[in-house]
Formats: sequence, C-alpha cells, structure tokens
Amino acid sequence: MTARFLVVYETPPDPAAFDRHYREVHLPLAHKLPGLRRYTLGREPTALRGGEPPHLVVELEWDTVDELRAAFASPEGRACAEDAERLRLLAPMRSMVFTVGEA
Repeated sequence: MTARFLVVYETPPDPAAFDRHYREVHLPLAHKLPGLRRYTLGREPTALRGGEPPHLVVELEWDTVDELRAAFASPEGRACAEDAERLRLLAPMRSMVFTVGEA
C-alpha cells in the first residue's frame, strides 16, 4: 500500500510569481525528500461540478506512511514545510495524506 501527499493550490493573485517560486525554490526542496518515489504536477485542472478550478495539483508518493512521516521529519522535510508556509502566502492551499491500495 503506497502513501500519498496531495496538495491543491488555489489560483494565486500573481500566478507568475507563484510559479517562479514553486519552480525555482520549492520544487528543488521537495525533490530532496527522503524516500520520495514519485512527484507529479497537475497543471490546468478543470472543475467538473462548478466553482473555480485550482491553479496546481501536486501529488507526492512514498512506499509507506511511515516513510512519508520520516521524510517530513527530516531536515529536508522541515525545509520543504517552511517553504510551503511561504507558498501559502502566495496562494491558498489545501493538503491531505492518504494511502492507496487495490479495490
């Protein structure tokens, strides 16, 4: 069973500044997270049932929840979390952790 961390960023007031910070600062930090198996970016999402679509959807994947927790407890994880607080100032965000298994 894999563990995933999902982040949804709403449309920022200044999309160019958000994208630049995400690409130049946050993404390199996130790629250093220990045990990270996969990192995907969902651009140009479409809202299916009304409302505004988010600006960016990000999904990170680890083999287990314990590995995910260890990654965010590491120095790299703390640096990534600190920068996520800076990103929150640029765009509202929601996040969640969940496990994925076969149905």
